[in-house]
Amino acid sequence: MEYRELNDNELLSYIHDDNEEAYNIMYKKYEPLIYNISSKMIKVVANAGLEISDLMQEGRLGLTHAIKSFDPTKEASFFTYAKMCIQRKIITCVISARRLKHRILNESLSVDFKYDDDNHSKLDYLFEDNSSNPETRLLDYETQKELIDKTKNKLTDFELQVFELRLNGFNYREIATILDKNTKTIDNAIQRIKHKFKIIVGKNN
Repeated sequence: MEYRELNDNELLSYIHDDNEEAYNIMYKKYEPLIYNISSKMIKVVANAGLEISDLMQEGRLGLTHAIKSFDPTKEASFFTYAKMCIQRKIITCVISARRLKHRILNESLSVDFKYDDDNHSKLDYLFEDNSSNPETRLLDYETQKELIDKTKNKLTDFELQVFELRLNGFNYREIATILDKNTKTIDNAIQRIKHKFKIIVGKNN
């Protein structure tokens, strides 16, 4: 049988029957996608000690997860699901490489805290695209974690990726590069996230 002529779902069926050739073909088929995603993301972590090969290895792990967990009754297509898994795995690696000590949860602002010299709230500074914020008032760790977790549960897959990247210090342009979107799309996503966050904060007051 010529496995190269099979579609993704057919390959998955053979893979689940432990067909090694089908498994190898699936990986070769998705290698260009993994490379494409990795080559975009490496641009924003060039000084973080990562090589493109590191990101590609993470992408392959993402594909492995997709193969093992894909549910055709829930997902629109394996390609869409696999791309999401590959991207998530690489993003996790990128975030780990760029994460700074004492970030977000222990440098968080009070949700409703207003600075004396302006009208910005914690939410504005959380998503602000600069690295020179004023001194911050700490939120209780568990309260902050709870708000972030509740926010994540209300986000779409794309919004969640934007949210996690922004929380870990990536600016709009870097997020746009990583997710292969324009900055306007990223800004729109952040505005939606802010709206959802405000609703959750309101319910917790």
